[in-house]
Amino acid sequence: MIQVHELEEIRHLAYESSKIYKEKTKAYHDKRIIARHFEPSNKVFLFNSRLRLFPGKMKSRWSGPFTVKEVHPYGAVVLLDRKGDEFVVNGQRIKHYLADSTIAEGEEIPLSDPPSA
Repeated sequence: MIQVHELEEIRHLAYESSKIYKEKTKAYHDKRIIARHFEPSNKVFLFNSRLRLFPGKMKSRWSGPFTVKEVHPYGAVVLLDRKGDEFVVNGQRIKHYLADSTIAEGEEIPLSDPPSA
């Protein structure tokens, strides 16, 4: 009878340990997500994750620019390519395209990490 209680206690400790590990892993993951807000007609770059298999020495993993057509809830974004074809991607795979923005002479741009949410 004592062995059954010991086994249940070990099982309970393992369950608690697993729960704590999952909470810490989720907190770490959520901390690394960068909140980006996109509006229709914004220009964006798309991250090409498949390029990792055949990396070119100087090849960029970002392709584009693409135009944002719609922003769906929960991070889905509809993009338009140059031909006008549309496709849906996860909002975490895109970043703003800032080449069209103009910078006034003498304006300072801080080069720091984005603020964490």
